[in-house]
Amino acid sequence: MTTQTEPDERRAVLLIAKSAFAAAPHADMARIAGVTAEHRPDAVVRYAFTEQGTPSLKDALLALVGEGCSHVSIVPLVLPMEPGFQTWLQKVIRRWRNEDHRPWPEIAVTRHIAASPVMAALLEDLVASATSLDLAVDQKSLAEGSLVPDQKRRVLVCQGGPCNAAGADALWCHLRNEQQRLKLRTTGDGTMTAKSTCLGPCNLAPVLQVFPEGTYYGGVTEAAIDRIITEHLLGGRVVQDFAYEPTGRKQRLRIVAEQSPSTGE
Repeated sequence: MTTQTEPDERRAVLLIAKSAFAAAPHADMARIAGVTAEHRPDAVVRYAFTEQGTPSLKDALLALVGEGCSHVSIVPLVLPMEPGFQTWLQKVIRRWRNEDHRPWPEIAVTRHIAASPVMAALLEDLVASATSLDLAVDQKSLAEGSLVPDQKRRVLVCQGGPCNAAGADALWCHLRNEQQRLKLRTTGDGTMTAKSTCLGPCNLAPVLQVFPEGTYYGGVTEAAIDRIITEHLLGGRVVQDFAYEPTGRKQRLRIVAEQSPSTGE
C-alpha cells in the first residue's frame, strides 16, 4: 500500500516571472521548473506570472495551498526588480491569505536573483553564447498594414507607487487573463486595457479607471474586477460599491463586503 506524504512534509518551490503572451515563454518556464525539480526532488515545483499569463501567481499559490503544502519558497525570476517588489508581494499574499479560510503554508521569498554569487558565471556563459543579428530591412513587414480596432471601452490600471505597493501588478494580471478568457476585445462594446502612470487618488489604492464614463474605482481586488467586468464593461452599469465620484473633497477608502456578480449577495 502506498503511503501518502503527510501535509507537514510537503514543500514547494514557486518560480515567478512577469508576463507570457505566447507559447515560448511558457515553455521556457516549464523547462526552468524541470531543471529546478531535478535539483529539488523533495519539492513540488511550479511556475506562475505576476502581470499576465496563466497560471497567475494567485491561482498557482492557491493550488499549492489546496495541495496541503507546509512551506512554499517563492523565487522571483525578475530583472530588474523594483524596490517595492517584496512590499507589494507581501501585501497581496497577505490579502489572499485573509480571504482564504484554509490552513496556509509558511511563505518565504528568495533574495533578488541579481544578488546570487553565480550571476557573474551566468553572464559570462550568456556573453559567450551570443549570436549575430540579421539587420537587413524586412520589406514584407513594411508593406503590411494594420487594422484599427473599434473598441469603445478602455480600462486604465494605475501603476503609481501606492497602487503598485497595494498589488496593482497582480490585479493587472487578473484583468488581462480575464480579458483573454472572456474575449473582451470583441465582446459587448469591446474593451482594451492599459497600464497608466498615477491616476491621482493614491489613498484609494489600488485604482483603475473605466472609459468612456471615466469612472474611478478604488480598493480594487480580483473579486471587484470580476464585478466591474460583468456589471460595467458588459452590462453598462457602474459598480457603486467600488466607484468614487469626483466631489472636490478628499475621500477615504470604503471597506466593502465583496459580493457575487451573479447574485449580488
